[in-house]
Amino acid sequence: MLPSPAPRRTSRWPAVLRHEWTLASLGSIVLAALVTWPTLRHPTQTIPSDTGDPTMQAWQMAWSGHALRTDPAALWQANAFFPEPNSFAFTDTLLGYAPAGLLGTGPVAALLRYNIVFVLVFALAFVGAYALVRQLGAGRLGGAVAGAAFAYAPWRLAQSGHLQVLSTGGIALALAMLARGHGWSLRNGYRPERARPGWVIAGWCVAAWQLSLGFGIGVPFGYALAFACVAAIGAWLWHRPPLTRRLLLADGAGLAVFLAVAAFMARPYLLVAEQFPYARRSWEDLQWASPPLRGFFTSPSTSMLWGDLHAGARAALGHRGETSLLPGFTLYALAALGLVLSVWTVRQRLLLTAGVVASIVLGMGTEGPAGGRFTYGLLYALPGFDGIRTPGRLVIWTTLLLGVLAAGAVTAAVSRVGRVRLALAVLPLLVVAEGLNTTQHPVVPTAPPALATAPAPMLVLPSGATIDGIPMLWATDRFPAMVNGAAAFTPQRQNEVRHAMEHFPSPEGVALLRATGVRGVVVVRDAVNGTPYEGTLVGGTGGLPMRRVDTPEAVVYLIDP
Repeated sequence: MLPSPAPRRTSRWPAVLRHEWTLASLGSIVLAALVTWPTLRHPTQTIPSDTGDPTMQAWQMAWSGHALRTDPAALWQANAFFPEPNSFAFTDTLLGYAPAGLLGTGPVAALLRYNIVFVLVFALAFVGAYALVRQLGAGRLGGAVAGAAFAYAPWRLAQSGHLQVLSTGGIALALAMLARGHGWSLRNGYRPERARPGWVIAGWCVAAWQLSLGFGIGVPFGYALAFACVAAIGAWLWHRPPLTRRLLLADGAGLAVFLAVAAFMARPYLLVAEQFPYARRSWEDLQWASPPLRGFFTSPSTSMLWGDLHAGARAALGHRGETSLLPGFTLYALAALGLVLSVWTVRQRLLLTAGVVASIVLGMGTEGPAGGRFTYGLLYALPGFDGIRTPGRLVIWTTLLLGVLAAGAVTAAVSRVGRVRLALAVLPLLVVAEGLNTTQHPVVPTAPPALATAPAPMLVLPSGATIDGIPMLWATDRFPAMVNGAAAFTPQRQNEVRHAMEHFPSPEGVALLRATGVRGVVVVRDAVNGTPYEGTLVGGTGGLPMRRVDTPEAVVYLIDP
């Protein structure tokens, strides 16, 4: 007798819950929550790393959601950096997270949203790399090693305040989907019968989403996709395997989506580059953030395992930023093992190794051979690379390629060790252990009540490139126009206002604010102490076209039109 429909539906749930991809997805989220703890302990009060870039990025997600909800046409005309146009394109936008920005309003919601997304980017990086190496032909344990390496490589600890750099999961996931959609793997090559056009479209859409998070990571990813397409076309011309019309249409449609997103994102950035030529990175600018070779074997200070041990090595790197780029010693060891023991062919291993070496040499920037002129200099000549501040972020590709090599070694080892294969299960844990950290989670200051009623356009003091993220976050309740703003560069007009405010209130400062269109200045008492703006707490308004209002938390200057 056939079972009734209801029991049949119920009986499928255990199988779904035990499915590999269910376990991988849920496990990655749990692991991410544990490794990033205490991010979710007080998610409406604290923020990972510091209150600089993270608060600005919390504002970014809030602004994109606000713009989509109220006036999508004004997306690029953000409330920050008043009165500059296209100010949302002054840095990587994280626009792909805009759907999350649609949920909730105000600073508390912005903090909660940021902390949840912060945890999920680690989970997505794990799942993306896991899916990629599984599609390429590695086993589950090999996939876990690659996923752990891509999500928890020690170098990522130095990027805890840069969500756009941590958001790399879409890269691996898009490559996995595209490979699956084309029926291609490292172990079995191209198998036309396994092609799935739907996966191809999904892969291109994920790639477009990854690009929408920012060009700093998206530009190299776009060129990597272009290189992969050229290689695939070359292979097809050489071997002439059969291609279905549906597969070609899927590629055409997916590529069209990717290029449309690229064009949509590029237009405001090109306008900004035209208006602010100094926003482009000169070759000399790259010297500050170009790591020497030893940087790829040096851990950031917040590594629980290697931080203190590498203090001397970090000191030898000097004061350059983002130059501690260790992918992980366990990962290096497993990748080295993959050169002699692997499920990949010798040719494939050599190509992967060449990719690792090339990514390191390119990532060295101006520290590369011959000053990098014939290595990273070739990339710098390509459109888009002159907007990238740090060549070392190419370590993303170093880590991914090392992960593929390591996965091949682990998969081969599992097939050889027989009964003791359970002992190999410790390998992903060893990789994750190098990602354990002592990242700080400071409490974010709350906005002074006077900010809610201060007239806009406004200026909040103190102001600076590393602290303006806080007033930007405070403004997410009503998004008033404000001079404050933190981004990849500082507009000249904003810089002039900041300098003038060091002597505010003064006739010159008031005249500049009136000419700029500012109607209110909010001086936060606790924050301004010890800064160049401390004098604004005791400034008088006699003879000036403005009046002063004192509150317990702030001083508000109301400027006459």
